[in-house]
Amino acid sequence: MSEPEFKAVGKLVVIGLGLIGGSVSAGLRQRHACQEAIGIVRDQANAALALERGVVDRACLSLQEVAAELGEGDVIFVAVPTLAIESVLRDIHALVSPEVTVTDGASVKGSVREAAIAAFGEVPSNLVLGHPIAGSEQSGVAAANPSLYQKHRVILTPEPSTGAAHIARVTALWQALGAEVLSMSVSEHDEVLGATSHLPHVIAYSLVDTLAHDIGNPNIFRYAAGGFRDFTRIASSDPIMWHDIMRANRGAVLHSLDKFVDNLLRLRDGIEREDGEYLLGVFTRAKAARDHFTRMLAGRTLKDSAALTPIKFRVVAGAPLQGRLRVPGDKSISHRAIMLGSLANGKTTIAGLLESEDSLATLQAFRDMGVVIDGANNDATGEERVTIYGVGLHGLKAPQKPLYLGNAGTSARLLSGILAAQTFSSTITGDASLSARPMGRIIEPLSSMGANIHSESENLPLTFAPAERFAAIDYQLPLASAQVKSCLLLAGLYADGVTRVRESQVTRDHTERMLGGFGCQVTRCDEGWLAIDGGSELQACHIDVPGDFSSAAFFIVAASITPGSDILLEHVGVNPSRTGALDILRLMGADIALLNEDTAGGEPVADIRVRYRQLQGISIPPELVSRAIDEFPALFVAAASARGVTELSGAAELRVKESDRLANMAAGLKALGVSVDTHADGLRITGSAMQGAEVDSAGDHRVAMALALTGLCCDGAVTVDHAECIASSFPGFVAQAKQLGITIEAIDC
Repeated sequence: MSEPEFKAVGKLVVIGLGLIGGSVSAGLRQRHACQEAIGIVRDQANAALALERGVVDRACLSLQEVAAELGEGDVIFVAVPTLAIESVLRDIHALVSPEVTVTDGASVKGSVREAAIAAFGEVPSNLVLGHPIAGSEQSGVAAANPSLYQKHRVILTPEPSTGAAHIARVTALWQALGAEVLSMSVSEHDEVLGATSHLPHVIAYSLVDTLAHDIGNPNIFRYAAGGFRDFTRIASSDPIMWHDIMRANRGAVLHSLDKFVDNLLRLRDGIEREDGEYLLGVFTRAKAARDHFTRMLAGRTLKDSAALTPIKFRVVAGAPLQGRLRVPGDKSISHRAIMLGSLANGKTTIAGLLESEDSLATLQAFRDMGVVIDGANNDATGEERVTIYGVGLHGLKAPQKPLYLGNAGTSARLLSGILAAQTFSSTITGDASLSARPMGRIIEPLSSMGANIHSESENLPLTFAPAERFAAIDYQLPLASAQVKSCLLLAGLYADGVTRVRESQVTRDHTERMLGGFGCQVTRCDEGWLAIDGGSELQACHIDVPGDFSSAAFFIVAASITPGSDILLEHVGVNPSRTGALDILRLMGADIALLNEDTAGGEPVADIRVRYRQLQGISIPPELVSRAIDEFPALFVAAASARGVTELSGAAELRVKESDRLANMAAGLKALGVSVDTHADGLRITGSAMQGAEVDSAGDHRVAMALALTGLCCDGAVTVDHAECIASSFPGFVAQAKQLGITIEAIDC
């Protein structure tokens, strides 16, 4: 490893050269990130061992030996047992200049804060409370590992009095060791660690103690398998250290332990009663939570996929597109199937569910509200199915934590209609993109129904408290939005009376169709009014999710703009409320045919054959805008490849999607040499030859895939930055593009 250009700290003094402190010292020495590493140890034997192993540059038996040498830029790292910290801080207060930065590695921060106040009379500005989330069952200076903190997290819990320069210095120290530095409050830290670290240690110690002393079978450990070894590994940790931790974080540990004991007793009762549905619910929820728990804590995406690693797309023009494929399941229908299946009475099965970030977020939200969902069933044909054990309209349970929906805007708005009417409190959160999207459009009508919703600036997070009365309303949509319409129809299931919603433009009607499939009819009245009766019960059914038309649209455009192309997209949903893009492309001259038309779960489906034909620019009819709103990024690429001018207006909704799609698509096309003029609710594109360039998706999955298509007709390669976002809707995009012959590569950044 090369030497960094700067020293993260000056002199480093580590008090307590065990695993934690010794690894800090050894790591900084190995990376040349401190001027000198000094260890304060208990005896000469430990001093000699630390020097022999290269953990420190020198070792002393007391802080007094080196205190006078320390000044601004130097750091003292305290790594002694939790209950011994107060004594060490008293020595620091008496001997060390307040310019020296002091930090620690204790796993309980409340007790360290109390120790600081006892030693200093306050939490001094040079003390930065911290905790590295890394360790081992091994202990002592012999266990010191210079790579221990690499790719691990460190939590800092600074107080209001903590100096910014000291925080920056401690942050630099940990970053030099390869760690990711996070920040939270002392109370939140101790609550989180009490549940995720301290409780597991209690359970591991108790389990091994039970097996060793209470059951008494001598063959237990002899025949124990790898799962037992992995789970109980932490019971080999230092007993003295964990004795101190349990005392220091007593309140948080007891709170988590009480919840665990209650759950364990319920599980025991379920086993005794042979309650298969309850057991399946516990095990499936636990598996799903375990699979993405770490990412949920960090507010990241839910699927263990390339979305966690930044990638770029690189596309170059090549041969004509040929072949046939089936695109992933429809995202809009997948969301609704999960929601209505959860609220139905009985067992709903779903075939073809889209396994993207967004739909997995919806699945997890309902699991968090007590719904049993099994995602590993196969039918007789070998097709994977999801089975949902519905709890009925009033069977949802209060979630124990905020419902994190990632970037799933459809889920956030539709789920709000359900949560607004519940008798428990709940909160919806999302990633940065979703948290910036407008929610006032659902807050206002839901509040008129009696919902009790709290939000800052009408954005996520949304917090729902039980409503005193939830009543039906008549509501005319101020804008064309299937999400707002669907939110109110779902809320109408719980309202007293008949809820009526009027739309001035036709939007996708998946919710109305699916409610009918679950036995709840939505009545379509004159002048665009839709009506739903409150209290209508839903009955479980089978849902066959067709291919997502919005995903298919990218390949439809790709074949339309690549000379010689001829492709077939199988079993695609062609709901008329969704296929405005087909009408627009046909007006531009595209050669598109629907074959084998049928219905699946009440939804029209067809195979779509697309052959290349030179496109012509058009003025897009206003009545088609709402039916093509999600496909416009792809349609803009078609317009850029067409002869003449294409004009769009009445599409202001594109500015408040996952990104400002008007601005970001215009920026991308301009970088490729296309003439684009934007205005408040649309744009004007003049088709022309394009030159390869590097463009930015702005973190928007549809913008990323659309800009990738431009490489099919560019002179030179097109590179799309921040393309990892496609996992939210189409994680298999690159593989399917290659299947049709598109020359595309995903490149790790």
